[in-house]
Amino acid sequence: MNAVSDISMKSDDVLQVELEVFRREHRDLDDAIAALTQKGTGDQLTIQRLKKKKLRLKDLIARIEDRLTPDIIA
Repeated sequence: MNAVSDISMKSDDVLQVELEVFRREHRDLDDAIAALTQKGTGDQLTIQRLKKKKLRLKDLIARIEDRLTPDIIA
């Protein structure tokens, strides 16, 4: 995922679009993990890899949200 290093170089509009794409991908991974776990068809290595990818996406989503959210000094 090269998008992590490029966050500071992208416009807010581009980041909004990417944020939605990453959120959708995160939900899809969650559904895939749940399906594999529920059916018992996925081996542990595959499930573990999907979970790691899901965590990387979660971190990337958090970074983008932080960039898009203005700092408010209270």
